[in-house]
Amino acid sequence: MNKIFSLYSFIILGFVFFLFGFSEAGVSDIETAILENDYPKVQQLSQELIDSQPTQKELHKACYYLGLSQMQLGQYEKSRNTFQELLNKNSSDDWRDKAYLGMVDNYHMEEKFQDSLDTLDKLLKVSPKSEYLSLIYLKMARGNLKLAQWIKAKKYLTKIIEEFPHSIEYDLAQQLIQEKHYFAVQVGSFTIRERAENLINELKKKGEYAYIIELTDKDGKKYYRVRVGQFSQLGQAQDLKMRLSQLGYPSKIYP
Repeated sequence: MNKIFSLYSFIILGFVFFLFGFSEAGVSDIETAILENDYPKVQQLSQELIDSQPTQKELHKACYYLGLSQMQLGQYEKSRNTFQELLNKNSSDDWRDKAYLGMVDNYHMEEKFQDSLDTLDKLLKVSPKSEYLSLIYLKMARGNLKLAQWIKAKKYLTKIIEEFPHSIEYDLAQQLIQEKHYFAVQVGSFTIRERAENLINELKKKGEYAYIIELTDKDGKKYYRVRVGQFSQLGQAQDLKMRLSQLGYPSKIYP
């Protein structure tokens, strides 16, 4: 499971660095702090850059990074306000889209999924041809999945598969569209089946029924995901996730 989170973090960081680059003075230190997951430092450096009367380009980057750091530190309302300030700066379409996506991630992390979807609707209205369209569709799908709106979620996953076969989001869309229509809590993902079975036995000793979901990626590599529960309501899965987390298992709700 930790490998999945590490890979996901690496992809996100790569996306951020692709967007912004490393060249501007005062910005590279912030990006280094992001790479080190030192978000208090990111917050401090971003605010210092904002206060230093930077160029407009640097100001937009600093605002984005400030919002990002606030979100990672759990300061969700502050983070949304920062992204809203970026929207109010009459920046380019590109920065507008990034600010909206930042607000969407805030709502999703707070499990305010309808607010997340409403914000995505606004983004699609103002930027129907956004360069981040496949990412927007994935976030729409995830929000609808969390609300058990399976048909709507499938629509967006299908759009990614059909319209963006070379996107980063393609493989995940393929996986999500194969998910059963219920909620489960994932506590591990392994490339070796024996390790998954060991975790299942460990969970069973603690009174938790666990099972393996076997997936194969586009390169033919197999993953054995250990999950617990099959629920029709998200709230039931959230309760289980909390219980498993208290037992010391890193947990994530699927889909």
